[in-house]
Amino acid sequence: MISKIDYDIGILIYSTSFKGCSGKIRLNNEDFFVSEVLDEKAISRISQDEGYAVYKLKKQGLDTHHALSSIFKKYRLRLKALGLKDANATTEQYVCGINKTKQIENICADRYSLQRIGFVKKPLTKKNMVGNHFRIKIHDSLFSHISEFKSDEKVLNFYGYQRFGSKRAVTHLIGKAILQNNFEDAVDLLLSFHSIYDSHENSEIRQMLKDKTNYSKLIDKVPPQMDLEKIAIREMISSGNPKLAIRALPLMIRRLFVRAYQSYIFNLLLSNAFDYGENLFEPRDGDVCYDKNSNLGIFTNDPSQKLAIPQVGYAYSKKNRFHYHILRILEKEEISAKDFFVREMQEVSSEGGFRQSTIKFENFLAKEPFVSFTLSRGSYATVLLREIMKPEDPIIAGF
Repeated sequence: MISKIDYDIGILIYSTSFKGCSGKIRLNNEDFFVSEVLDEKAISRISQDEGYAVYKLKKQGLDTHHALSSIFKKYRLRLKALGLKDANATTEQYVCGINKTKQIENICADRYSLQRIGFVKKPLTKKNMVGNHFRIKIHDSLFSHISEFKSDEKVLNFYGYQRFGSKRAVTHLIGKAILQNNFEDAVDLLLSFHSIYDSHENSEIRQMLKDKTNYSKLIDKVPPQMDLEKIAIREMISSGNPKLAIRALPLMIRRLFVRAYQSYIFNLLLSNAFDYGENLFEPRDGDVCYDKNSNLGIFTNDPSQKLAIPQVGYAYSKKNRFHYHILRILEKEEISAKDFFVREMQEVSSEGGFRQSTIKFENFLAKEPFVSFTLSRGSYATVLLREIMKPEDPIIAGF
């Protein structure tokens, strides 16, 4: 049975027949551990010479964006992450200085620490991060079932719950409103979209924020965790212009909204194509594929190639075997590929691209009550766990 939250983010199917072990995750942040894996070439480039500082950021109960914002505010140290890690976990990741002028060795705060491990001549990028290793505790599960889950199971590479806001799956809806140049709706969704999983305090605030005349009254009552909402409210009080209110948000966040909607379309595409009977696990003549070095190219009957699925953007080409499904989705959504070029806010535009159709996971090990595995960059542990646990309600199960 597919849960409502799965439908909300475009995941309409399971790709494995595994019956599931149920259970819960993330009862504590320590239960969900993730560490980034760098490629060997990047590791060899890190030295003790001068250059761009490379740090290992360890954090708990705090997402990457807020951790880096805190570091910049307190220490004026501007860092760039190779990947984003959410708040409900214990994480280790690499971050790199964007200039050579600031060199701090170590930082220790309540929810994060920063340790300088060396320098590189050129800043590291997300391409240097090849994957993530996970160790996750599953509480109250039928753990004996997990031995039946094989390391060669075929799992579709859906975008996970975090991409859409997890408990409050709204980021893709805001992104769609931005693509449609409907900035008033985008602000309303940001401020007042309600989720049954939201806290009572947040729900009350959001209900009152449906009335624009309440903005000035509520600005000082908005809780700290609603920092993006506070930015938008301040701009609405100041100018009353919803486009300026969205533009006041950090660029990374605005781009995330558009990418989230792009991800929603991708999830729908995988779901619909799988349900239609398309083979999403093996490429064929004419398909675009990733080779063993993650380079894109046309299928050449090389067994190491992995099928790449189109991600719709303004540069999308309909010359692919999935265009029938994409066209149906876009028509239903009342969106076109060219809408991903946002003339009113060009900096958030997205040309599209490709994404691997299946999750590549390695080093799978189940030892009660933990499972551990390594995923390639861009894949979500929660999507693999969804196939393993088959939860009735993913959010209540800790996803």
